[in-house]
Amino acid sequence: MSYLRILAAALCLARPASACDLALALAVDVSGSVDSSEYRIQMDGLAAGLRDPVVSEALVRGQARLMLVQWTGTSRQRITIPWTKIDGFDALDTFAAKVSADPRVWRNFSTAIGEALEMTVNSFLEVPECKRHLIDISGDGVSNEGVEPTEIRDLLRRQGITVNAIAIEESEPDLTAYFFENVIVGEGAFVVSAAGFKDYPERIRKKLLREVTRQTADRR
Repeated sequence: MSYLRILAAALCLARPASACDLALALAVDVSGSVDSSEYRIQMDGLAAGLRDPVVSEALVRGQARLMLVQWTGTSRQRITIPWTKIDGFDALDTFAAKVSADPRVWRNFSTAIGEALEMTVNSFLEVPECKRHLIDISGDGVSNEGVEPTEIRDLLRRQGITVNAIAIEESEPDLTAYFFENVIVGEGAFVVSAAGFKDYPERIRKKLLREVTRQTADRR
């Protein structure tokens, strides 16, 4: 265990247990435009981002709930790792290991962002105790099948769910603007750009830092 992790653990032990600050659904694009190596970059990069010392300390201190979703075309969205309580660093490490090892469910289908969001919304009924509800969605293309993501915005607002996105601009250089205009929703919602999949690990780490450290600041 690193010095930073030991220090973070000591800080957590020094604070009283608290209620859940954040329920975070991690929605990963597995559409046909994502090849096997790019899928592995996403999963390994996401796992590494969750293990970042600052990210992991914030998740543990906030008693966060994490969930992993794989999504692609119409009727092809699946919760592959259900809501998990992050009540210690062992729980965080176990969840990250499951993310890294999560087998791909689909390979050759379209991109249905709206349906991915719609399915994920319902899962938040299982974590009503959490103060913030957030969907972190990744994608490398625009929605080209199923309900449009803009049609889900009112539902997301009613449920108090924020959607942030990471746009992987491997083949679509205007994807960030598309996500900004059509996908994200909620107070403080934002899009992070990755020029390609090789940039994904560092960009998702910075995105997680921005998302989870907000809860630390809000509680002070």
